[in-house]
Amino acid sequence: MSYSVGQVSAFAGVTVRTLHHYDKAGLLSPSGRSSAGYRRYSDGDLVRLQQILFYRELGFSLAEIAAIFEDPQANALDRLRARQRQLRDEIARLQRLTEVAERAIEVQQTGVELTPEERFEVFGEIDFDLSYATEAELKWADSEGRHEAMARAAAHTKEDWRQLMGEATAWRAELLAAFDEGEPSDGERARDLAEEHRLHISRWFTSCPPDMHRRIADDFLTDARAFALVVPPSQQRPGLTAYTHRAIHANADAARHTGGRTDTEADR
Repeated sequence: MSYSVGQVSAFAGVTVRTLHHYDKAGLLSPSGRSSAGYRRYSDGDLVRLQQILFYRELGFSLAEIAAIFEDPQANALDRLRARQRQLRDEIARLQRLTEVAERAIEVQQTGVELTPEERFEVFGEIDFDLSYATEAELKWADSEGRHEAMARAAAHTKEDWRQLMGEATAWRAELLAAFDEGEPSDGERARDLAEEHRLHISRWFTSCPPDMHRRIADDFLTDARAFALVVPPSQQRPGLTAYTHRAIHANADAARHTGGRTDTEADR
């Protein structure tokens, strides 16, 4: 028994144009033609179409499907296993994104509502990039500190934000002055500024031991959006990111602690 293009399109839920494309690509050429020259598909053709749609649903490209059909014994199992791993990774990524969205909703529901004028008054030029925030949440998803930071940020009042951003502005001015005056990045002044930044994070967000501070500094160096949360682009200078990175690492190397107290004890 044979079937027309229209019939196959209805059976499979694909367009006639898609069937023509598969034919042109050499994936599914109909076994026969009608007396008028129209395509006619056999039962075997329908089985092949089912295979094509199966692989397409799994995300395989037409070229990959063609390679499997050329040598199914050599290609299909390995490719399916590889795709299975990719799908599992994607499922895990989407699950993490779901958790990010849930926490973002919590922050929106419990966070401080600010008018545009108040937002500029509090945050100035600092702009919170949602794409970076999402990627950072995924990167630090398994960190207890990240969860604590999100919770504490959500609990801050408008006055809390004014105070912490005021501290950050004053610190930033000192950092720029040290950089502009040529202070060495591993010198005492730069290390003191690095330590102030570490304690600021501990005071307002989450305990930030030196090793965590190193990782934060590494983000500054590899992602401009991270450093823009500390120094807005309009105030940045060439070499400032690397300078800040070196100062934080130098401070961490020195393992500078406040009289043996924990960050929480030192800063509250």
